[in-house]
Amino acid sequence: MATPSKVLDAISVFNNNFTRIDSHAQTDLQSNDVLAILREELIDVGFEIEKGKAADQKIKVAVLYGLNGLTTKTFDADGFHRKLGIVLEVEAGRAVSNYQFLKDLFQACAMQEAKHLMIAVRNDYRGGKDFEKVLSFMETLYASARLTLPLESVTIIGY
Repeated sequence: MATPSKVLDAISVFNNNFTRIDSHAQTDLQSNDVLAILREELIDVGFEIEKGKAADQKIKVAVLYGLNGLTTKTFDADGFHRKLGIVLEVEAGRAVSNYQFLKDLFQACAMQEAKHLMIAVRNDYRGGKDFEKVLSFMETLYASARLTLPLESVTIIGY
């Protein structure tokens, strides 16, 4: 299956802003800082983007439904393209050290509307090669063919 065009559009947003978010040069950027830099361009390509940590600023994606079809459980996403089911997560320091990328994967798999997952991780975190580590993990997961994911695609972006 070809990569969906909106996933490619989101990758372009990261590429267009690479000098502003490059983890080798911008060592102090937190994930929310990266989102703030990319927010408007990601919105322009159809994503809803988290505005802050308050409940009304988060992007909620349904996980479970209850009586009368009401949502009973949601997970938060940094960004979501509702029409195409693309979940976007931007990670900084916790991506590898706390296995946040695995939590992102699990949550996207549980989200009812999710079809595609994009996880952006730092290329460099305190001398560690986080992007390479996450990419290697995901390649191993897919190559082993021992686990089938309910997602059509998983894209890892290094910044």
